[in-house]
Amino acid sequence: MQSRLASSGGTVEYALPLDDALLPLNPLLGKSLTLRHSGDIHCSHCGKKTNKSYSQGFCFPCMKKLPQCDLCIMKPETCHHSSVVASERCRDESWGEANCMVDHYVYLSNTSAVKVGITRHSQLPTRWIDQGANQGLPIFKVSTRYQSGLIETAMAQLISDKTNWRTMLKGDAEPLQLADIAQQLIPQIDQALDNVRLQFGEQSVQQLNHEVTEIQYPVLQYPGKISSLNFDKTPELGGTLLGIKGQYLIFDSGVINMRKFSSYLIEAEY
Repeated sequence: MQSRLASSGGTVEYALPLDDALLPLNPLLGKSLTLRHSGDIHCSHCGKKTNKSYSQGFCFPCMKKLPQCDLCIMKPETCHHSSVVASERCRDESWGEANCMVDHYVYLSNTSAVKVGITRHSQLPTRWIDQGANQGLPIFKVSTRYQSGLIETAMAQLISDKTNWRTMLKGDAEPLQLADIAQQLIPQIDQALDNVRLQFGEQSVQQLNHEVTEIQYPVLQYPGKISSLNFDKTPELGGTLLGIKGQYLIFDSGVINMRKFSSYLIEAEY
């Protein structure tokens, strides 16, 4: 799903891509929405028909060869873009230059609790919206994805780097003083910060002093019990649309992570 936050403290606006058109979802809250999977899955990179989607939208060959499907995307501290061994370098060095060897943020967010994460400089607040965070605060700016991964790994020793999606879907997170939490955590990773600066230069890590971004979601009612919906098991699903949070549609019949099925051919009836 595509999302947009007009201003801090505003409500996220969602749209579902269907062919070349976008279906605005916020106006459908409280109304009936049915989604049908035709049975076709097409790789989001090469477009070929595939029996199964890998890495949220790719066929198996693309998953094995594309840099955006490599292990280092999930574990940026293992980046091998500049490995001295040619055979171990990035699967596509030009892609790595454009996506990994660029400025990244290390941030704190509040989903069901405080967590640490990283993202490219161009992906805020989209990254926070995708994970269903009600608050987000960038705390460091670095020069590469690898550097952000080193800092995230150090901070993950102190707080979680995962979102509890079930808790996130049960309600809005209680507001946190993210700036105060950051000030408590940063001194505890001084050694990791010094190591990054020593390896990449004093200016490689910039500590930030930004305002917290507040995010609201279009939700009429949160589910009391989480029941997952799945196009592989139920090709036709839906019901009354009660809300949208993160990449989840919340129906009176259950919830579905639409990102998981991004390469599935579906039609909507509303």
